[in-house]
Amino acid sequence: MILQELIKDLRCEEVCGNADLEISGLCTDADAVNAGDVFICYKGMNFDSHKEIEKAVTGGAVAIVCEQAPDCDVPYVLVADGRAAMAVLARTFYGYADKKLKLIAVTGTNGKTTTTYMLKSIFDKNQTKTGIIGTLGIAYGGIFISPALTTPDPLFLHSVFADMVKCGVEYVFMEVSAHALYFDKIHGLHFEAGIFTNCTQDHLDFFKDMQSYAECKLKLFENGRCSHAVVNSDDPLGAELAVALPDCISYGLDNPADTFAIDVTEKIDGSSFVINLLDEIYEINLKMPALHNVYNALAAATCAKLLGVKIDVIAKGLEALEKVDGRLERVANYNGGEVFVDFAHTPDGLEKSLSALKKLCKGNLYCLFGCGGNRDTTKRPLMGEVAAKYSDFVIVTSDNPRYEDPYEIISQIETGVKKSGKKYVAVTDREIAIEYALNLLGQDDILLVAGKGGENYQEIMGIKHSYNDNTVIKKLIS
Repeated sequence: MILQELIKDLRCEEVCGNADLEISGLCTDADAVNAGDVFICYKGMNFDSHKEIEKAVTGGAVAIVCEQAPDCDVPYVLVADGRAAMAVLARTFYGYADKKLKLIAVTGTNGKTTTTYMLKSIFDKNQTKTGIIGTLGIAYGGIFISPALTTPDPLFLHSVFADMVKCGVEYVFMEVSAHALYFDKIHGLHFEAGIFTNCTQDHLDFFKDMQSYAECKLKLFENGRCSHAVVNSDDPLGAELAVALPDCISYGLDNPADTFAIDVTEKIDGSSFVINLLDEIYEINLKMPALHNVYNALAAATCAKLLGVKIDVIAKGLEALEKVDGRLERVANYNGGEVFVDFAHTPDGLEKSLSALKKLCKGNLYCLFGCGGNRDTTKRPLMGEVAAKYSDFVIVTSDNPRYEDPYEIISQIETGVKKSGKKYVAVTDREIAIEYALNLLGQDDILLVAGKGGENYQEIMGIKHSYNDNTVIKKLIS
């Protein structure tokens, strides 16, 4: 592609040098530049990539897109916002592949992953070729790419869209995180539908307060970005959205909604309910337990209905989904007790999972969890309180301590647990903690191992060590 063609959609403040040269790729990492690349610079929160221009040129970059005029011998394009420019250039370079796909976005603190997998299962039953992008990775056409970010950066995202088009994918279900919205990773994308699941405390290390966090979630629905809006009317922010957005479709259980469920029955191996889907009635039997999965099913069903899928196909798709890795996943039975693994890493997420299991538990309910390092510290004692409130016994351990002292993280969680007066233990090594918890189990007990879900690593001092809760549990039991 010629540079002049590449920048045709870009709001350029200045183009300096030969714009007729051939471009072979785009790059934002000076250490990964290939010959013929355009190097895109922007000022990040912790690093300014303009400092890497000389290295990029030495590595083979033939042009620079930047926010300030560089001192270099290759052509450059001056822009006001390097991040936005990256998204525009990626779309152009990969042939506007996103326009050839029907994109569905899911945002919210909790429930994004499960909702996307429910949608995928529905559209699979509808004989539609699908792709999925999110926390558990990227999957389409027999291809699986391990997860790095919930919502990939634009260069990688648009390259994936282009490959999805080659593979015949029609619908893409993608999680859109608050960070992705803040950094405008989805700049220029249009979604057939946008789903809002909920907004509860998380990421306050980054957003500082709940208002800023909530406002960022709303960016998904700005400027007609979504043809359809599907929102949870039982969530306070969702209720506001339902009123504010024109033609918004709501779902819920408590407040008035366009889609709702009645006769909900919760069991250890799933939930059943009767759905009123935009005035169509059908019985649904999920293989996934807990009320929050009923909410996720209502969201997915409503979205699918708006996109033309018949209600009987929707029901078959929801009922076909056996599990989603690490999302209140029933992984083992040991000494007569059930073991669940869940990604719950927020106070609300942990409360939803524990309250669901509490209703189903005939014996003792045990909760094992930790909190990630270098993240929102204010939620740590809150999660300790939640764990103590619903559990009979709490095992506090490490999650991904990252660059923090795991003992300090555990100490902060303990302040919340101690308020209840409940008994608990702290075991820093997560695998040893799980072994300890398994040995507590007896007939009709339940153990929830929370915080990491389907993650395949534990991050300590910048190194991601191979680790998976499910694998550890099965190894210990065997």
